[in-house]
Amino acid sequence: MSKDVALLGLGTMGTGMAENLLKAGFSLTVYNRTPEKAQALIGDGARFVSTPSEAARDAAVVISMLADDAASRDVWMGSNGALTTTKKETILVESSTVSPAWIAELASLASRKGAKLLDAPVTGSRVQAKLGQLSFLVGGDDATLKGAMPILKAMSKEIIHLGPIGSGAKMKLINNFLCGVQVASLAEGLTWIERSGLNVEKALAILKAGAPGSPLFSAVSARMTERDYSVNFSLKLMEKDLRYAEVEAAQNHVSLKTAKAARCLFEMAAAKGFADKDMSSVIELLRDKITPIQIEKQIC
Repeated sequence: MSKDVALLGLGTMGTGMAENLLKAGFSLTVYNRTPEKAQALIGDGARFVSTPSEAARDAAVVISMLADDAASRDVWMGSNGALTTTKKETILVESSTVSPAWIAELASLASRKGAKLLDAPVTGSRVQAKLGQLSFLVGGDDATLKGAMPILKAMSKEIIHLGPIGSGAKMKLINNFLCGVQVASLAEGLTWIERSGLNVEKALAILKAGAPGSPLFSAVSARMTERDYSVNFSLKLMEKDLRYAEVEAAQNHVSLKTAKAARCLFEMAAAKGFADKDMSSVIELLRDKITPIQIEKQIC
C-alpha cells in the first residue's frame, strides 16, 4: 500500500502518534488548528497543511484524533473538510472517542465517496501514544483493517478487531465509563484518607496491593498525592466521555447511575477551573470541602 498518511489533530494523543508514524518511515501530512503544535514534527519530516482537505488529498490513509463529535464532524465535513478531497478506496480511521451515532453517520458519508472507514479509538494516554504502545479498539471489515494494519502497528502494542463499524466506539465508551467512575471514587476515597488521620502512603499501598488496585489506580493516585495535573487525559474529555456513555447505554436500556454521579464531580471541577488539567485534578473539588448536596443542587 501507499505510505502516504494524513493525521488530523495534534493534541495530547495525536502528536505521539505522528512521531511514531514518522519513525516507521511513513510519508506524513499533518493538520492542526494550531500550527505551532506541528513545528517539531515538521523538523522530523512531516508536511504541515492548513486545511483537512489538503491533508487528505493524496493520502492512502487518513487518521483523525480529535476531542469530540463536533470537532470530528468539522474536520471531516466542514467547508474544507477531509471528505471534500477523499478519493475512492481511501481508508479513513477515526481514532477519536466519539459517539457510535456519529460513527454510523461518518461511515455512510465515507461510503458515498467510495472510501472505507474504521472506527479505531485507543486505550492508553499521552505516555503510551509517545511510546507507540497504544491499543486500538477497531470496528470495521476485515479487508479494510488489513489495509490499515501496517500504519496502526506503528503506533500500537495491540490491535483488537471487535466487529463491525461502531464496535470500537461502543467499547471505548464502556472502557472510559469504568475509568471515569474509578477516578471519581478514588478522589473521594483519597480525600477521606487524608482527612481521617491515616498515613496516606501506607493506606494507598494497601489499596494498590489489594482488590481495588489497578494500573489506573496507581497512576492517578500518584498524580493526586503529588498534585501534578499535567495532562495525560484531560478532565473535560472525561466529562464528555461520561456524557456520551450515558446516552449510548440508554440506547441499550441501561441507566448508568454511577456515570452520572462521576460526571457531576467532573463538571463541577471543570467549572472551578480544572477543565484543561489532568482528570486526576477532580480531587481538588473535594479537597475544597464542597459537599455532595452542593454538587447535586448545581449539576445533578
